[in-house]
Amino acid sequence: MDINRLVKVALVLGMTVSVSGCSKKAVAVSEAPTATPTATPTPDPYAAPSGTYFSETTGLPISQSLKDQRPIAVMVDCEYVALPHYGLAEADIVYDLMNSLENERITRFMAVYKDYANVPQIGNVRSARTTNVWLASEWNAILCHDGEAFYATPYMESGYGAQNLSGVFSRVQNGKNWEFTEYIMPGDITNNAADYGVSLNYNEYKQDGDHFNFAKYTLAVDTTASAFTAATSVELPYDHNGTTLAYNGDTKTYDLSMYGILHQDGDDGQTLSFENVFLLDAPYTEYPEGGLIYYDIVDSTGDGYYLTNGVKEPITWKKSGEQGIMHYYDASGNELQINRGKSYISLVPGDVWGAVVIG
Repeated sequence: MDINRLVKVALVLGMTVSVSGCSKKAVAVSEAPTATPTATPTPDPYAAPSGTYFSETTGLPISQSLKDQRPIAVMVDCEYVALPHYGLAEADIVYDLMNSLENERITRFMAVYKDYANVPQIGNVRSARTTNVWLASEWNAILCHDGEAFYATPYMESGYGAQNLSGVFSRVQNGKNWEFTEYIMPGDITNNAADYGVSLNYNEYKQDGDHFNFAKYTLAVDTTASAFTAATSVELPYDHNGTTLAYNGDTKTYDLSMYGILHQDGDDGQTLSFENVFLLDAPYTEYPEGGLIYYDIVDSTGDGYYLTNGVKEPITWKKSGEQGIMHYYDASGNELQINRGKSYISLVPGDVWGAVVIG
């Protein structure tokens, strides 16, 4: 083979090796990297179900559409002739306060509702007192009443108390005197709020912070600590209406009775019952005349008891300012943890606090 032919063969072989090498490099570059598996996020077992949020009044999940809606706080008469009440078993919170020093210190309820539109009838509706304005303001609630003691009027007219509704609700012919015939019926809140310029949603007077320190959703307060002792019955020193509470082990609630009768709503027979009971030692001051009083709760603190699941724990309460949220502390001085559900809060007059009987 001549020299020229050898050179040509060598050139051809070199080109083949070069092309082959390039081809291998291209394949290596085009190889896809191995995919890393994506971890599935673990759902929060304590989160509110989709489309809901935890109500500020009960800690239970309710429609997200209600989140910005102000609660209502309804004054309800506890005189025997006012019974049966309507819609009280649907209330989220029921405050029970001495109405005056007259008439054997009869009490009056202030019932707080977040989802009030679904309650067919609430009441009957009666007048408010100074302390009611302060308590309703904690929640930025619309105070619903029929007039007020004249000592309360300046607080009603203040900025935080001005947006209330008084004497504008439905009248129900029930054979009773006029003062026992006013009830909140469907549409009454919405229609009257529009007529009187009352905001249905939270306004600039809404207080920051939580009212209650609820246990995690689906869990319960640990009541095994030594601070808890048995508490299955309560007798309150309200001579006129004789309020008592009895623990129901089947429902794990405290059922309320007045006048020796289990409290049941007039429309559906539901029992007025609560997962949480707060009994608070709250001194009061008598106004100059008429037996009217206000509770000394503004910028004040006091003792009390928290009852749940058939046991009680000594607590303290504290409220800063007229609008300030009342906070509760356990026997160790920590923010009190409570169960999710409905609450009964009784401000027991300080001079009869020692007469409270818890069995």
